[in-house]
Amino acid sequence: MPVRATGLVKYFGNARAVSGVSLAVPKGSIYGVLGPNGAGKTTTLRMLLGILDPDAGERTLLGHIKPREAGNRVGYLPEERGLYPAMKAREAIAFMGALRGLDWNEGRTRADAMLETAGLGHAAHNKIRKLSKGMAQLVQLLGSIVHRPELIVLDEPFSGLDPVNQENLEKLILNERARGATILFSTHVMGHAERMCDRLSIIAKGQVRFEGSVDDARSTLPMRAHYMPCSGVEAVGTLLPADAERSESGWRFTVPDGGAEALLLKLIQNGHGVAGLTMERPSLHDAFVKIVGMSATQATEALA
Repeated sequence: MPVRATGLVKYFGNARAVSGVSLAVPKGSIYGVLGPNGAGKTTTLRMLLGILDPDAGERTLLGHIKPREAGNRVGYLPEERGLYPAMKAREAIAFMGALRGLDWNEGRTRADAMLETAGLGHAAHNKIRKLSKGMAQLVQLLGSIVHRPELIVLDEPFSGLDPVNQENLEKLILNERARGATILFSTHVMGHAERMCDRLSIIAKGQVRFEGSVDDARSTLPMRAHYMPCSGVEAVGTLLPADAERSESGWRFTVPDGGAEALLLKLIQNGHGVAGLTMERPSLHDAFVKIVGMSATQATEALA
């Protein structure tokens, strides 16, 4: 495992920011650390990278118990963005590569190619201060991976990006996985995790509440059904589960244990028929709300 942590604990004064976090990131995967703002995601990543030392617990990074010994094999995009505003985009990327041991000229060559692929070739010689926030953020990300690291750690990489640059960033991350890199990123945006992650951890109040695949997370909630009868729309309600809700054209309800077959048979036998039936899988956001133990309103506010 490129990244492994067991029982990480971190205090800031008397406040316990992380309470026994354990996780293992498989090689070549995209692994998400999800949670509301203030959940302990950034603190956890910083401990994994050796920026912070845990007060308890153990971690290994690319086989090293001292994470900084693997520094040149890691690419890191911190939550706090920062580039020299007077530096040109290609030079900023080459400079960040040089900090990881990459030759300057090779860094410039790679920077030109990466900027073209990211749709920023036209900005290669523009100073950072002339770039939009989203463009500058992509430049910093390119600088963090120009040395072709084995492990890429991204802290809230999608924060502040417009939809176009979010899509560009997703493509870039997927390309890095195709190259063979392992990607570990934190986010509070469920959509990105749902589309991209092979596995994920959900953290709340400094603790891991869930670890597994996106499908595993969704499976913590039952399927929902949208049923449209041929006749007797109102009367159908007496035959449906207690949580059934009326919709414009029918009813929505939780699929009973064992499946919907027996219920559908009863509906048909009572003369209601089936004009339409749609099975609705729970979203990762729905699973997140349940796992974290928030109301839907609280989750929306915490993820904002």
